[in-house]
Amino acid sequence: LLPLSCTAALARTLHHPSGASPGATMSWGLSLVGCRCRQLLCCFPDSSGGVEACSRRAGDRTGCGWELSRLLCHTAFVAVYLETYGCQMNVSDTEIVWAILQKNGYARTKELGEADVVLLVTCSVREKAEQAIWNRLQHLKALKARRPQARAPLRVGILGCMAERLKEEILHREKLVDVVAGPDAYRDLPRLLAVAESGQQAANVLLSLDETYADILPVQTSAGGTTAFVSIMRGCDNMCSYCIVPFTRGRERSRPIASILQEVRMLSDQGVKEVTLLGQNVNSFRDLSEVHFQSVAAPGLSRGFSTVYKAKPGGLRFSHLLDQVSRIDPEMRIRFTSPHPKDFPDEVLQLIQERHNICKQLHLPAQSGSTRVLEAMRRGYTREAYLELVHHVRDSIPGVSLSSDFIAGFCGETEEDHLQTVSLLREVRYNVGFLFAYSMRQKTRAHHRLQDDVPADVKKRRLEQLIATFREEAARANAALVGQAQLVLVEGPSKRSASELCGRNDGNIKVIFPDAELEDAAEHGAPGRAQPGDYVVVKVTSASSQTLRGVPLYRTTLSRAAASH
Repeated sequence: LLPLSCTAALARTLHHPSGASPGATMSWGLSLVGCRCRQLLCCFPDSSGGVEACSRRAGDRTGCGWELSRLLCHTAFVAVYLETYGCQMNVSDTEIVWAILQKNGYARTKELGEADVVLLVTCSVREKAEQAIWNRLQHLKALKARRPQARAPLRVGILGCMAERLKEEILHREKLVDVVAGPDAYRDLPRLLAVAESGQQAANVLLSLDETYADILPVQTSAGGTTAFVSIMRGCDNMCSYCIVPFTRGRERSRPIASILQEVRMLSDQGVKEVTLLGQNVNSFRDLSEVHFQSVAAPGLSRGFSTVYKAKPGGLRFSHLLDQVSRIDPEMRIRFTSPHPKDFPDEVLQLIQERHNICKQLHLPAQSGSTRVLEAMRRGYTREAYLELVHHVRDSIPGVSLSSDFIAGFCGETEEDHLQTVSLLREVRYNVGFLFAYSMRQKTRAHHRLQDDVPADVKKRRLEQLIATFREEAARANAALVGQAQLVLVEGPSKRSASELCGRNDGNIKVIFPDAELEDAAEHGAPGRAQPGDYVVVKVTSASSQTLRGVPLYRTTLSRAAASH
């Protein structure tokens, strides 16, 4: 008798093995050197096309199904386990990595114990993010040590920003990592993994001036999901003094618009209802893929903003891309992140206001409320210019939801500087915020020119005050929505209650409501329960700093909801 995992593999793989026709006589003697069972199997297709299998010995179940599948299918596939850390760009990178590996014959597993290769897509923006990877590597070290000698050695790879920043240390620290690949080297992964199979370490952290993976359609890691992320550009040219991104992801370069539109159409055909356009500096998008694009004039910066680089003429800009993407599917919401406040020309704001499927939600990363600190950060604007932009955005897009990023305890930040950031949080009253204590990164301008002179305990106290202030103001902003009807895109069941559904409104705020029978706004729509991907009108009954709760009124469509307003 075969272990259960083996019989499952046989059921999956032995029907007409290698294309054998019914009635054919075929036999193999397979020594399963890669699994603990070490079974010797003989398989004979019978006259009905079925398969008889006998085993000389049954043993441990671990890994048998995978080894039988690959041997009996005459395919030396390798099971890959992927873990993603950090920002949404890394989620997008994981999908690109999997598309490349899948095309090269690799198999995907969601079980760490079944993996032959473990790849970690890493973040390097803060020390805490890197420490999470070092801790994970210690766990994988133990996993490697426990791996049965009968199985091929477990290979471990570090991908992404941390690979780019710490290649030498990663390769030499305890000799644990087999493959290191930077964000622009994912196409080289099959070769790097082949080198690792021979027992050598392999690395490629070369940055590119033109790699965008435009010809690779990412394989969505959450099949059947209602939302998706589409990378439209890579790298950043802003060179803010605190930021490691230009050194780990390289210079700005944009995907051709045609390839972006192709991916969005594919997602629409798959039933995706919300797409977020991704980039480190998404609204500086500039497509130079066609010769006639290069004569287009450069748009102006937001008033009172500047850059450390010269204006770049030519190329189709973000407003053109946003216009084209929003026309693909009137039932698909469009978001984008992360922008820089300097790149919000009026045509972008006007487009957001006019199109019903472009979400009325903007991320305006401020980083600090102190002009002195902003200058040290090389952000290219003052507090006053930032506030003028906020007022202009709110005048242009009534009801817009705003989010922002803030850093507590940057180099040289005084208590007065900190209090100016607190007052900015109160004045703007953001709906969503991302707040962190400053973490010095090597290679950055701050590392070379400034002193990380704010003590850790002071950073912690200031961060706690910023978080408390943000939550207080966000709660007030969200409380203003109580009694209003919000259009919610259903994402699925609430994590805390199976009797409730969870989704997000146009402003990207989480909304929770009971899972109940609902009328459909269509004339002949039958009552039914909302499903992931449905739009539901919810009357808000209570609010906190992070969540709205309400009562569902009816199901509808994005277009019908827009027309009713």
